[in-house]
Amino acid sequence: MTELWVFGYGSLMWRPGFPFDMQAAGLLRGAHRALCVYSIMHRGTREQPGLVLGLDRGGACRGVAFRVSQGAEEATVAYLREREQVTEVYRETYRAVRLLDGSGRTVRALTYLANPTHVQYAGRLTLDEQLRIVRDCKGQAGANVDYVLNTVRHLEEEGVHDAVLARLAARLAASAT
Repeated sequence: MTELWVFGYGSLMWRPGFPFDMQAAGLLRGAHRALCVYSIMHRGTREQPGLVLGLDRGGACRGVAFRVSQGAEEATVAYLREREQVTEVYRETYRAVRLLDGSGRTVRALTYLANPTHVQYAGRLTLDEQLRIVRDCKGQAGANVDYVLNTVRHLEEEGVHDAVLARLAARLAASAT
């Protein structure tokens, strides 16, 4: 297998779960990070779905590009399919990602885009709709509120400010007090 890159825009940024020998901030154009996927397992249930991140159409997304360690490519793809494709709500694809490490390089990276035809695709919800869903949902992995607040904290630690998620996090924190 040739060199494999993986683009992380959410939890893959700080918890990739596969061996890599290089990582760099990266920019993917044509999709943006959004709470656009209904979670029926990890952060919600079938009866009361929560919201998790997906890459939705349009805009751009700053994340992390990982070069998978040589020899670990097949195992990494298998791992990512098991992790990301439990309900097949994402489209596995390769996209051009510009590395933001000063090299000027663009790499072809494996990434997962939200599938707008899937039943779990939430689309573009208003901030109030997101707040209502996230505030009230829990799944196998815990409260949806914790997912959003943890995501925003980790993004900020990576130097990524997501204005929409930050506004939601601020409203969630304010409603908890």
